Amino acid sequence: MPTVPPPEELPDYETLIDQCLRDPNLQKKYRVVLNRIPARNVPIEIKLINPSSLCQLENMEPKQMFWVRAKGYIGEGDIKMHCCVAAYISDFAFLGTALLPHQRKHSVRFMVSLDHSMWFHAPFRADHWMLYECESPWAGGSRGLVRGQLWRRDGVLAISCAQEGVFRVKPRVTESKL
Repeated sequence: MPTVPPPEELPDYETLIDQCLRDPNLQKKYRVVLNRIPARNVPIEIKLINPSSLCQLENMEPKQMFWVRAKGYIGEGDIKMHCCVAAYISDFAFLGTALLPHQRKHSVRFMVSLDHSMWFHAPFRADHWMLYECESPWAGGSRGLVRGQLWRRDGVLAISCAQEGVFRVKPRVTESKL
């Protein structure tokens, strides 16, 4: 498991969005997008390892990590429910990893999964913090491949994931330099 700060030391997603929205230099189109995020009722908690990436539209390497868990208590006896929640968690921001190197030049018009596979290696609780490590080794020809690993806090690899998706992007319109 990678060495990262524990989730208790990181701001939650809502706090990060609020910080971005307070930035007077934030462009209006990004302000609109960020204002929509809290309106979504997402049943998971997320704490980004690199929170600066949320507010900046910059090209980044196709890797990201965040702490994630289900909101609320699921219980200990229903492993199938934990697996279902883990499947939901594994799909969150997964394909977006392949787009990180391209987000400055392109905006996404359409993105959909072609396939998504998961391997369960060790017992886990989806309502406990897990580190989600995502990387995209390849993207091109309107497709992208992403691999992920969900680590328990004790460093045990609980779940491995892989997903291929289709993207339709359009070039970002830049202001004329004339």
